[in-house]
Amino acid sequence: MTTDAPEKKTISLLIVDDHPVVRDGLRGMFESAPGFTVLDEASNGVEAVEKAAALDPDVILMDLRMPGGGGVEAIARLTGTGARAKILVLTTYDTDSDTLPAIEAGATGYLLKDAPRDELFTAVRAAAQGRTVLSPAVASRLVSAVRSPRSPGKEPLSAREREVLALVAKGTSNREIARVLFISEATVKTHLTHLYTKLGVKDRAAAVATAYQRGILG
Repeated sequence: MTTDAPEKKTISLLIVDDHPVVRDGLRGMFESAPGFTVLDEASNGVEAVEKAAALDPDVILMDLRMPGGGGVEAIARLTGTGARAKILVLTTYDTDSDTLPAIEAGATGYLLKDAPRDELFTAVRAAAQGRTVLSPAVASRLVSAVRSPRSPGKEPLSAREREVLALVAKGTSNREIARVLFISEATVKTHLTHLYTKLGVKDRAAAVATAYQRGILG
């Protein structure tokens, strides 16, 4: 007597990216491959959280920097609410200020958008099983961060953090910064937390003073 081999479970996906062309490309890629189904798309983190709650995907492909709600904030919210979905970051950014917060927020994996098609498929399958997936560049950064943690004030600010800091120096409120940069207030607070750590300070005034002292501003 013979028994049929169990069928492989189809992995359901939610694609989150603010660029329609990227979403279309990813949808086409996964829908043309066996074993995957794309449930829906989202253009920002807020929409991603809402659709994840409604659709319950196996894996969420999450971009990080998106107007209207960033990826790190969305990852933290999904993790905090106990969402079943595994979150695989797919972005163009591999800096410490992007990588570490995403992993700390609860991302299962982190890949760059230049990853080959087959590598992306393998990563999604691994993420669906709860296994951590990291691009070589990101893995190297995480190992370095663990082995040689940076002292406060030694890591350079990202371009976005410099933008936030410049607006803070002008006395701009978090709400107004969010409006000007097309991000959420929560994302503004996240950037402030990161730049405070990098500058080795605890508040806005000290951040501005330190930035002028070091020639970051002015």
